Amino acid sequence: MIAAIPKREDPRDILISRDGCPLEAMPQGALIGTGSLRRGVQLKNLLPHLIIVPLRGNLDTRIKKVGPTGLDGMILAAAGLKRLGWEDKIFQYLPVETMLPAVGQGALGIETRRDNEAVRAAVAFLDDPQTACEVGAERAYLTTLGGGCQLPIAGYAKRKKERLVLEGLIGSIDGKVMLRDGIEGPAEDFAELGRSLAETLLARGGRALLDEACRQST
Repeated sequence: MIAAIPKREDPRDILISRDGCPLEAMPQGALIGTGSLRRGVQLKNLLPHLIIVPLRGNLDTRIKKVGPTGLDGMILAAAGLKRLGWEDKIFQYLPVETMLPAVGQGALGIETRRDNEAVRAAVAFLDDPQTACEVGAERAYLTTLGGGCQLPIAGYAKRKKERLVLEGLIGSIDGKVMLRDGIEGPAEDFAELGRSLAETLLARGGRALLDEACRQST
């Protein structure tokens, strides 16, 4: 079980830029690398003149591909770079309004055996109630969609005192269709808010988009 969720690191995505050019000013045909389908579809929708280059490998391997003979830029999670102490490599932070994060992005889950009460008690102090509430809503949303990291899904929740705001997105593989919606309600109802938002997006055409994405990935 997930016994604790510590305070969340920065949930945003970031740009590493070869020539110090911000994402919105990248020229026609610029090569932007990402290993995330979620980022790729949002980029195609926002800046269709860019060329998305799929990436694999660990962070240092990916970052080396931004250079004179490689990529013009790369989109990564801020949390990974910050945890490695590589903030100096970040050129631009992308606001969640521009690039909606992945469910749980920036958060860690401390997993223990459910029947080991001593270990559960030992890690309990690491749990951050605000983060647990936010990520709980996001996970309920993702579970209802039946999706994972290989589908064009994004979701991000923010608790504001006793209220919770959750935004969700489902996109088409080509980036031409982007369904985005939000919901707000009592923070204590975080799981129900997540399920409700997912059902709304599915009813608006999200189910067809996810089915098509699954067909294309198999």
